[in-house]
Amino acid sequence: MNIPVDDELLELRRIMAAGQLFPVFQPILDFRLRAILGYESLIRGPEDSKLHWPVALFAAAARHNLTHDLEHACREASLRAFAAQRLPGRLFLNVTPGCLLDDRLMNGHTRALLSELAITPNRIVLELTENQQITDMPGIQDALLHYRGRGFQIAIDDLGEGFANLRIWSELRPEFVKIDKHFINGIADDRIKFHFSRAMQDLAEICNASLIAEGIERSEDFICIRDMGIACGQGYFIARPESRPMRQLSAATLTALDQQSLALSPMTGGPGRLPTARTLARPIEPVPVNASNEQVFARFEADPGLDVLPVLQGEQPVGMINRHSMVDRFARPFRKELFGRRSCELFMDHAPLVVDQHATIQELAMMLSLAPKHYLFDGFIVTGNGRYIGVGSSHDLMATITEMQISAARYANPLTQLPGNVPINEHVDRLLEGSDFFVAAYIDIDNFKPYNDAFGYRRGDDVIQILARLICEASDERVDFVGHIGGDDFLVVFRSADWEMRCWQIISNFNEGMGNLLGVEERLRGGYMAENRRGEFSFQVLPTLSVGAVKIMPGDCDSHRDVAAAASAAKKQAKRKAKDSANEPLGGSLFVERRRMGSFDTPQAFGRVLN
Repeated sequence: MNIPVDDELLELRRIMAAGQLFPVFQPILDFRLRAILGYESLIRGPEDSKLHWPVALFAAAARHNLTHDLEHACREASLRAFAAQRLPGRLFLNVTPGCLLDDRLMNGHTRALLSELAITPNRIVLELTENQQITDMPGIQDALLHYRGRGFQIAIDDLGEGFANLRIWSELRPEFVKIDKHFINGIADDRIKFHFSRAMQDLAEICNASLIAEGIERSEDFICIRDMGIACGQGYFIARPESRPMRQLSAATLTALDQQSLALSPMTGGPGRLPTARTLARPIEPVPVNASNEQVFARFEADPGLDVLPVLQGEQPVGMINRHSMVDRFARPFRKELFGRRSCELFMDHAPLVVDQHATIQELAMMLSLAPKHYLFDGFIVTGNGRYIGVGSSHDLMATITEMQISAARYANPLTQLPGNVPINEHVDRLLEGSDFFVAAYIDIDNFKPYNDAFGYRRGDDVIQILARLICEASDERVDFVGHIGGDDFLVVFRSADWEMRCWQIISNFNEGMGNLLGVEERLRGGYMAENRRGEFSFQVLPTLSVGAVKIMPGDCDSHRDVAAAASAAKKQAKRKAKDSANEPLGGSLFVERRRMGSFDTPQAFGRVLN
């Protein structure tokens, strides 16, 4: 039943005047850090009112030209509730483009309120909603420049809906971009949605923006988003909006996060030991949030090597105090007398970089590269299940990354720069330890030596590099591992469900690539004239591929040596099939060992030959 217009206006004014706007907060998860990035504030009217839900509330405000008044009231209610609960991280405030130019947002009123509530502007993200078209782009850009200059960050909401299109993204350059829930709901089962989101992710990396996937309601979609490498997520699967929202991740969310995909990059420190945030954590004794500034200052005076101090509320980190910032504040006249006995909360950074102990080195590096510069000096707080563990420094992070790069270069093949034998063995052992199913595909070039002898090693290197590129293009970089054993031998560790089709793609594309390296006559004849191994001038067929693939089930193998032996045996079978093929000059072969490891007394496994 609709409210009469006059009654609706009175009801709306009463709700705003009486302070009956109630914010609820929905957590935003940072996948990279396994931690809550912040909260989006969503507004509600009184439960017994027809204007309880935001759609009705804002529609009524629009009818009575009170949109700016309502947004101002919502903004103040959200800030006060956020501060009263001492919620960690950032606060995402919904703002229509027109309200960015509202005097009450521009004239310092909001800044004064933030100061009163002890909320620093760098914790506020102005989220531009999609329900109002931007008509004054230059004015909006000037306004955003104003807000950014004061520390605020910008997000655009519902990419793919309303005004939030690619042009707006390119012109406003927001720090956060939210993918509309239409593209997220069912993404695990819909390749079109997957590729749309992947395209948005590529753009975000170019623009140095963090993507937030909205509307995550299923565990399958949650895991898909995480494995895609999208930075953040929001939705009912993580948490519903609540007036008193959760501060730590739920058991269901942690369980989904723990289903981590195995990293594909080369490691340092030996098999099974991938450096994480826990590796970098130094156990600096924290201070409680009720400690005085005098106590903090005394800690810094007593330990000249102490650069930062984490601040805890119970076991949960809520802030970070920088040594130079504290000393600088106390060096000013009368500051020590005025603020010495007050809580250290006054001078701490309320939005420190807090990361989970399982965050990888690559994830940490990406976060610091996108974060405000002061995080490079302050470092990051490391937690386990939300509890304080220690503090990591950017210096230690850079040293670890350098060590990893040196290790990767040491074990990379110099011709293709692909991982060599050591990282291949380590990766296979990690898969075996994790009891993961995978397929080991051994790829070898047939008839390569005569080609190399006839045309020279430089042309031979070209063939190997072409094959390396084709293998990488046919593999899924998220789950498949490509290694270069040496010479013309490669090993691919497939975890893609369509691995067999990918093998045929490599074989077919290699045949085409070889044809392009020779002249028309050689292509028509399917070969060339050159000396054979006995020194006789004879016809030589073009190089082709033999691929031997073996399925490795959990428990099949004890180490990479067993996998290597099985893959080598499969490759020999592939070569035998290719040799027996009547169409050898035009082909290549794929042999798939379909017997379980340890069951080689069964009849001969079968393979197939490409004609």
